[in-house]
Amino acid sequence: MAQSESSERKWIWLLCLLAAVHVFIFSAAFPLINNVDEQAHFDLVVKYSHGDPPRGMEPTAKESMQYIVIYGSQEFIWPPETFPGGKFPPPPWTQPLEKITPILQAREAKWQSVNHESAQPPLYYAMAGFWWNVGKWFGFEGGRLLYWLRFLNILFVAALVWLGYATAREIFPENFFLRLGVPVLLAFMPQTAFYSINNDVLSPLCFGAAFLCVVRLLRAEIPGARLGIFTGLALAATFLTKIANLPLLAAAFAVVFFKISRLVKSGKLRASLPSLTSLFLCAMLPMAMWIAWTKYNFGDFTGTAAKIQFLGWTRKPFAEWFHHPIFTPHGFWVFIHDLLSTFWQGEFLWHRQPLALPSVSLIYVILTFILASFAVANLLAKFKSTVPPQRETLWLGLACFVGVIAFSGFLSIIYDFHGCFYPSREHPYFTSGRLMLGALIPFMLLFVYGIDRLLKKSGEPAKFLALAAIILFMLVSEITVDWPVFSSQYNWFHM
Repeated sequence: MAQSESSERKWIWLLCLLAAVHVFIFSAAFPLINNVDEQAHFDLVVKYSHGDPPRGMEPTAKESMQYIVIYGSQEFIWPPETFPGGKFPPPPWTQPLEKITPILQAREAKWQSVNHESAQPPLYYAMAGFWWNVGKWFGFEGGRLLYWLRFLNILFVAALVWLGYATAREIFPENFFLRLGVPVLLAFMPQTAFYSINNDVLSPLCFGAAFLCVVRLLRAEIPGARLGIFTGLALAATFLTKIANLPLLAAAFAVVFFKISRLVKSGKLRASLPSLTSLFLCAMLPMAMWIAWTKYNFGDFTGTAAKIQFLGWTRKPFAEWFHHPIFTPHGFWVFIHDLLSTFWQGEFLWHRQPLALPSVSLIYVILTFILASFAVANLLAKFKSTVPPQRETLWLGLACFVGVIAFSGFLSIIYDFHGCFYPSREHPYFTSGRLMLGALIPFMLLFVYGIDRLLKKSGEPAKFLALAAIILFMLVSEITVDWPVFSSQYNWFHM
């Protein structure tokens, strides 16, 4: 048994390594400063690296701007036909300084604006700012220092793979397919947020840890103080990473209160008070401190009001919410299709076109519907293959995933987006799948459980063949879609 567990762990370490290589290759292939607000997130990293977090909607720092205009590529948002000769100009760092100085000054004037992400929670930026300073200490500079910052995601994703395995092993200790399937999918998921400087990449790791802790709390007869501390800190980290994680926190706290009601009924609440007190103190104190900071510096408790004002959005009257096209069959399909497609693949543009094939997007959406439906059907049927604690955990995972989808839908209907590029009045949908990444581990548990139940009569070989087919599809489609990026003169391979 010990030898089998040791062998399994070696396979997981190998998956962590493969995930690291996967993220490295594609992070290096994509040029810097993409269309998903990479310049804004980078600017915050630079400010935090100096211990100077924004105290309002501040403009982009001079230091950040110099990196952006020199090493940023225009290939994401402009087609080559826009430039003389139908070709992108050579990278500025390859040109004589006297030739490119006027161009860089013009770019800097164009880019100079308020950083609309200034009120983002601090955890990712503090960690990335430290990583940025470590890169400087190692002697990296220029574009290679920027890529060093991007490569921080390698550590996050490798840790995510291991956490996915630990969670699946905790919930399904008897099912080797589920234990392996979750980390395998995490290792090869073609989500472009993993290849960019952004705070979304930390959400699945923080809430994944919180999810595992909440599951252990739910199963514990009398939870210990250490579990309460870890659960509270993981929940606080989730909040301090991304405001979009609020639905996940709501689901987690609902489970905590459900556990409290169980403890009351069983007469074990008093014995559990040290754990519960530690949990709430470790969770609520960091949250309260950040809320107070944003209220004092940005004027509201979440810091989003200034961003919404900057983007030009306004709140709709309640009566107009239900006029939204999401309440029509076609509109709901557009919303759910685009949201699930970007959840799997990301939101990068290339030459102003989505970096995704319609057929590939449709396959991801169909797979999600089919396998999630099989998972839910089996949960409703209470199959003997899952014991009650496993069913509770899967229901929690479903609640997390549905919650983040509903949150995106809610944001879509309450705002008039006026002249904003995205979302817009013509396409009034929040379809940024990266905002759902906090629910990644819970979703993967459901997804792999759906494969397990769909092929339950076909045996283990059929399940692993299906999993291998999905991984092959993910890799082939990602390479096919992203292949033009590798030839960019602006990427790490050409630097």
